[in-house]
Amino acid sequence: MFDWYVWVGLPLLVFFARVVDVTLGTLRIIFTSRGKKYLAPLLGFIEVFIWVSVIAQITKGAHNLVAYLAYAGGFAAGNYIGMFIEDKLALGMLVVRAILPSHVQDVPKALAAKGYGFTRVDGHGSQGPVQLIYTVVQRKNLPEVADVIQSAYPNAFFTVEELRSAEHGVFPPAMSSRPFFLRKSK
Repeated sequence: MFDWYVWVGLPLLVFFARVVDVTLGTLRIIFTSRGKKYLAPLLGFIEVFIWVSVIAQITKGAHNLVAYLAYAGGFAAGNYIGMFIEDKLALGMLVVRAILPSHVQDVPKALAAKGYGFTRVDGHGSQGPVQLIYTVVQRKNLPEVADVIQSAYPNAFFTVEELRSAEHGVFPPAMSSRPFFLRKSK
């Protein structure tokens, strides 16, 4: 007689539990790297609880190759889903550095008009005078800032780096009302 639990139920349970477990683990690692010290341990607790529960189920049916494959498939899918969720949440802050010819003056004005703070530094590049524009933005605002830069100067060179924290700057009003898990950890 075909055992539905061993060949279908257990692998499905293992797969979906592993997807949730690894998704939480991926998010936990991301939150940890961004200094969210209150959310990361909570996610870690749930992640390990699910993992231990899944391992207990697998060891009961350890002779089932389908459950092992479901475990591996759940791990892979959980990584993908965790990164997808983190990308949609767009957590974190970025430093945007634009290097523009010194005659391009629209970028600082446009950033200020949208509420972004910036620092402008005059410099000299390989092809003459330039200005460096630095601004700190939430990751979800990067497309808007990139559009501002590229609208003013389509061939603009700019770089973007992750930032762990920022204080006392000029930020658009929406940044001051962040949920607790996005606030800077002390």
